[in-house]
Amino acid sequence: MSAKLRVLSCCIIAVLGQVAHATEGGGSTYPLGAENYMSGAMPPPGFYGQVFSTHYEADTLRGNDGDSLPVDFRVRANVIAPRLIWVSEQQLFGGNLAFAALFPFVDLRVEVNGQSQSKKGLGDIIFGPALGFHHSDKLHSIFALDFIAPSGEYDRGDLANIGRNYWTVEPVWAISYVDPAGLNASVKLMYDFNQENPATDYRSGQEFHFDYAVGWGLGNGWVLGVGGYYYRQTTDDRQDGETIDDNKGRALSIGPSIMYSNQEGWFLTAKWEQETQVRNRAEGDAYWLKLTVPF
Repeated sequence: MSAKLRVLSCCIIAVLGQVAHATEGGGSTYPLGAENYMSGAMPPPGFYGQVFSTHYEADTLRGNDGDSLPVDFRVRANVIAPRLIWVSEQQLFGGNLAFAALFPFVDLRVEVNGQSQSKKGLGDIIFGPALGFHHSDKLHSIFALDFIAPSGEYDRGDLANIGRNYWTVEPVWAISYVDPAGLNASVKLMYDFNQENPATDYRSGQEFHFDYAVGWGLGNGWVLGVGGYYYRQTTDDRQDGETIDDNKGRALSIGPSIMYSNQEGWFLTAKWEQETQVRNRAEGDAYWLKLTVPF
């Protein structure tokens, strides 16, 4: 099947609005670009709440050569995703053991060649354990193993879906350098092992991606810089035991990124990302807010 026909027949939306035709429906179970500054810095033991909020829009589909495909296409997604975090006193291999769970609530609209569909509801939940390490007062890292559950609504015949209908296992390594009056840099690296969608007998390829942020602390709680994500599909998709060639996804995003934090332990990050270097996926823009507060 050609790349163009795959777009027309498989324009299914993943949680947080990533769409096109690499991997099944062109989406990813992880919300690319969600993290920002401090992604590798685990807080002290206790309970914490985070809220992610994003608006994503795209009206261009890119093929395997990077050219725009002749499809009348538009996707819009608004998401609010609370995340609960418990950092325990328990030490393992020198790091603090923690657990987290994220619950995305999605408002999605898709338009393709004159047809449209909207959906609202709970998307695919992300949960798992983590270990947080503090190498110095400025350098921190986290190892985690996330599980992404097929909890979002899915129908193989629908144009818009807020769930992927398959499990994903995602090892994570994040590292952050934090200086209130100097360099601030964070990167969160992830690798996705996707399971088969039982409704379609389709298994999306494995995916490597990372969120990043680099900025400068002004010494008054503010950090100014840039952030985004890099994404690359590493193995081919398979359906009914057959390999699907020439549809691996690729993308890079970059845009301004800021953070404000205070002495009470809460912080707010915001960024705008513009996607570029896109292959076999949608190309658009995302706006992100992330608030972290201790309970």
